[in-house]
Amino acid sequence: MGRNDELLARRSAVVVSGLPRTTPVTVDASNGATLTDCEGKEFIDFASGIGVMNAGHCDPEVVEAICAQARKLLHSCIHISTYEPYVALCEKLVSLLPHGPEGTKCLLLNAGSEAVENAIKIARMATGRAGIVCYTDAFHGRSMMAMTLTSKVTLKQGCGPFAPEVYRLPFPNHFRNGDGRSVEQFARDELARFEYLLTTSVSAEHLAAVIIEPIQGEGGFVAAPPAYLRGLRDICDRHGIVLIFDEVQSGFCRTGKWAAYQHFNITPDLSTWAKSMGGGLPIGAVIGRASVMDRVKPATLGGTYTGNPVACAAALANIGVLEKRDLNAAAERIGGRIRDRFTRLQKTTPLIGDVRGVGAMNAIELVLNGDPAQPATTITRSILDACVARGLLVIGAGIYGNVIRTLPPLVIEDAQLDCALHILEEEIVRHARAASAA
Repeated sequence: MGRNDELLARRSAVVVSGLPRTTPVTVDASNGATLTDCEGKEFIDFASGIGVMNAGHCDPEVVEAICAQARKLLHSCIHISTYEPYVALCEKLVSLLPHGPEGTKCLLLNAGSEAVENAIKIARMATGRAGIVCYTDAFHGRSMMAMTLTSKVTLKQGCGPFAPEVYRLPFPNHFRNGDGRSVEQFARDELARFEYLLTTSVSAEHLAAVIIEPIQGEGGFVAAPPAYLRGLRDICDRHGIVLIFDEVQSGFCRTGKWAAYQHFNITPDLSTWAKSMGGGLPIGAVIGRASVMDRVKPATLGGTYTGNPVACAAALANIGVLEKRDLNAAAERIGGRIRDRFTRLQKTTPLIGDVRGVGAMNAIELVLNGDPAQPATTITRSILDACVARGLLVIGAGIYGNVIRTLPPLVIEDAQLDCALHILEEEIVRHARAASAA
């Protein structure tokens, strides 16, 4: 038994089986866009720890910031004593992501799920209302409210009862549900569906918030039509509903901007963040309009470890690297190359039903017979496994598991990117030919 097998056996013996393990890969070390397993095999990383390592693995500036802060202050709890890294990170986030002319406030947390939970709490306290609207295919986390908002039922089996006063609409997925309509007409129809919800299921006066991912993460990298988000902003403004954008997977240069919502020229009232904000350390945030954020009741927010000083130092250094290396521009360049390769492949490979993405947040959806209603789930899983066997760590997405998503670190070298795309394209073609011959 090799070291990889030994580690996996140890995991099976003591780690709860409910924790997902989507690949057999182990990891011992990392650098840039490369992972090295326990036996020395290298992998090109097209997963980035699920969108976390935008600035690359073990960036020297981030590592040094972590070490320096760890030598100085590990913990004191922001409730009890104020420390500079917490305040400095909030100042930086406000400067990068202003949420309104009247001012912007921040709350630091430990993860994306916590950010979502607290955004809902803030919206409810600010409005005095209870109802929340969310969407199909959404992923907002695994804690109780976040899991209620999450759509994929396989992640929720046996976990109920779930939080009350949550209402769900179909996400405006034009590829799957467009039925030949233009994107503009589709958006109008989906906004009419929202208005119908306010008549048949929950009144606008009862709604505290709408939470939506501008670009769905686990749902398959599906971007909401711009016209839909603009219409949603208008509905929320008319009825005093808090608009929350979940940017946990799409933020911090992944789409070529600090926030995906910046592509749509729409600003939410509240937004949730985590993943690539911390450069590999666990940290999250709610950012929002001061007029909303400051309407919460005293002592209702926070937690023992929220805004840990070491995590704050890592996040500040990480953001500095993103700025210094202009990784927004890198995301546009990398994403353009990926989409160009996928689009050309789609022309000769009927298995590819859709190619989509913004910046370096790209995906292909695999379907049978060109039909969005026939997800190629089994083939997708085989392609992903074959890529891992060849040294490319790439993961899936979508409620049917038929989406291949690409999340390379934005510092990936051109040769690595080309090698990864070559492996992925070869496996897609090979599996497509096998499927057509069957």
